[in-house]
Amino acid sequence: AMLRTDGASLPLRNNAPLESVKGFPHGGPGGAEVSVNGAVPAPPALLLESVTAAYGTAQPGGQDVPLEGVTLSLEGGDLLAVLGPNGAGKSTLLRVMGGMLAPRRGRVSLFGQDMAHLPRQAVAQKVAVVAQHNAVAFGFSVHDVVLMGRAPHQEGWLRATPHDLAVVEDCLRRCDLVHLAKRRVEELSGGEQKRVAIARALAQHPKVLLLDEPAAFLDLRHQVELCDLLAYEVERAKIACVVVMHDLTLSAQYASRVALLKGGRLIGLGKVEDVMTYRKLRDAFE
Repeated sequence: AMLRTDGASLPLRNNAPLESVKGFPHGGPGGAEVSVNGAVPAPPALLLESVTAAYGTAQPGGQDVPLEGVTLSLEGGDLLAVLGPNGAGKSTLLRVMGGMLAPRRGRVSLFGQDMAHLPRQAVAQKVAVVAQHNAVAFGFSVHDVVLMGRAPHQEGWLRATPHDLAVVEDCLRRCDLVHLAKRRVEELSGGEQKRVAIARALAQHPKVLLLDEPAAFLDLRHQVELCDLLAYEVERAKIACVVVMHDLTLSAQYASRVALLKGGRLIGLGKVEDVMTYRKLRDAFE
């Protein structure tokens, strides 16, 4: 796939975009819609309303604020690719979405509930996060690490049920890890460890899946297989998925919508063909 200099969008695969029928920008800034029969629609899976986030002593409106005034919504079945240069606020956006960083201003809602008022376990039962860098669980096997993904759904003693074990086996198979199930995680390559982290996230059976550069350290075959897996899971289970990506071609092929960040601000949000034009990408990355 190539970027064209006439402002046209990147080409797409025939089966790539899964059209979003709800949410910003189609339903307005908050993603709200009103059905023709007057029924109140279900709330979006994830809703950010004028969110500003900062670390430490950074003040809203300053140069060191990594996220400023972001509004977007995410529905089940969306695969949102987040693009932008280094320092644009992509990882910060994921931390806010996952409840790991509270916004200085604005609100984050999870299925209509203010995330700030939800218990951590309630969030973990619906939201799974694959960070850019994952701490290695020394001494644990691949099977054990993937089983940790079931923890939010287990009782206080964290005893695995037959259902938990079946989920783990399924995730190992889908992430091409069956042959590595008994290996210690610290013995694996960086790419293999990334696949373990993704399998663990899928074992949570999340409704919202957040991934920060999941294709990093993966070879080309596993990059494509990973994107195929994410697209399949999003469509099959109607997961709301947000993926920070650097590969423009993969983003164009697999995303249903794209968010373009620059300097902590959202400068583009919509369908792939509307956002991933030469001019908009040039403005973001120059």
